[in-house]
Amino acid sequence: MNDLAPLLTPEGRALLDEVRGTAPVDELAVATRLRREHPAALVSAALGQALLRQRAAAKFGAEDAGRMFFTPNGVEQSTRASVATYRAQRLKALGVRSVADLCCGIGGDAIALARAGIRVLAVDRDPLTAQTARANADALGLAGLVEVREADVTEVDTASYDAVFVDPARRGGGTGGGARSASVRGGGRATGGRIFDPEAYSPPLSWAVRAALQAPHAALKVAPGIPHEAVPAEAEAEWISDGGDVKEAVLWFGTEPGAVRATLLPGPRTLLSRGLPDPEVRPVGRYLYEPDGAVIRAHLVAEVAEDLEGGLIDPTIAYITADGRHVTPYASAYEITDQLPFNVKKLKALLREREVGVLTVKKRGSAVEPEELRRKALPKRHGPNSATVFLTRVAGAPTMLLGHPA
Repeated sequence: MNDLAPLLTPEGRALLDEVRGTAPVDELAVATRLRREHPAALVSAALGQALLRQRAAAKFGAEDAGRMFFTPNGVEQSTRASVATYRAQRLKALGVRSVADLCCGIGGDAIALARAGIRVLAVDRDPLTAQTARANADALGLAGLVEVREADVTEVDTASYDAVFVDPARRGGGTGGGARSASVRGGGRATGGRIFDPEAYSPPLSWAVRAALQAPHAALKVAPGIPHEAVPAEAEAEWISDGGDVKEAVLWFGTEPGAVRATLLPGPRTLLSRGLPDPEVRPVGRYLYEPDGAVIRAHLVAEVAEDLEGGLIDPTIAYITADGRHVTPYASAYEITDQLPFNVKKLKALLREREVGVLTVKKRGSAVEPEELRRKALPKRHGPNSATVFLTRVAGAPTMLLGHPA
């Protein structure tokens, strides 16, 4: 269904309430029963929306997701609510009272901004996407703060707004960037999959930067894999992870040009670049620290290593080693019990000796697949203990480090 309107009618809303929580295994039976009294297209749309709401609960929470409306791309590509809320709070702290949300998608970011008390102009040129964003603002009681406009972002005057937020499409062959439809004609999109060249975003990064520089403040959401050399000199670059998973990078304008930070949610906890040189390489000590992905993406491993009084196990591997146990939110600590050259038979014998039945495999700088190693190395008769093995390189040599979380 390319029109949300039937689901917004009293009949559509009643159907949505009736199919709420329908399990996929029951879908056919429920559809057969409801089609006796309702149009088949409406029943299908309601069941599809119920499934999307269930999928969206992980990003938006069950309560909000149960009231919102989604498109398939909207569920997949929209910003996680915790990340959108963090960004909205940063803008509010800057004194921002109004934001032009360009390429707004289904409205996830607009919702977070409005909940922070910020007035939002949400723009998307795709009719269904704009309709969905409008329905979501209304469903969550935020219509008074969110104006949704169906338009090409290049034709929108943002001069009267305190800030601009842009989340370009970063997938080819469909909508992207938080379920945002392509917002600039001829945007150089790929034919499918993720887009890694910032100039192939839709709109391109260069256009978004120009839009950002015309506003007092701006935030541009970009892929976490953006090359550091692609970050404009006028921007602050921030990499954000949530629960240990890297979610996005944001280019901020009107804050601290040239600053680089890694922010971990929940929290937030933020690590700022101190411009340190690469850490020295050291022999493996008693503890191994695995930096958060946002720290690695932001190239701030040296800052964490200095705080831990540690060094690297290899100049090309982002594992930090130290003799002392330190508590840090920016890295997970493991106590290392054994170091051995890569050898599956030796690892299997060691696991049998330690009566290990549960093995966590982590790798960095190794081509070995964790599942394959787990299958080959775990004894057939599982023991009561657990262990973690790191497949990596130590001073250039393929190595296995055995240990457990500290």
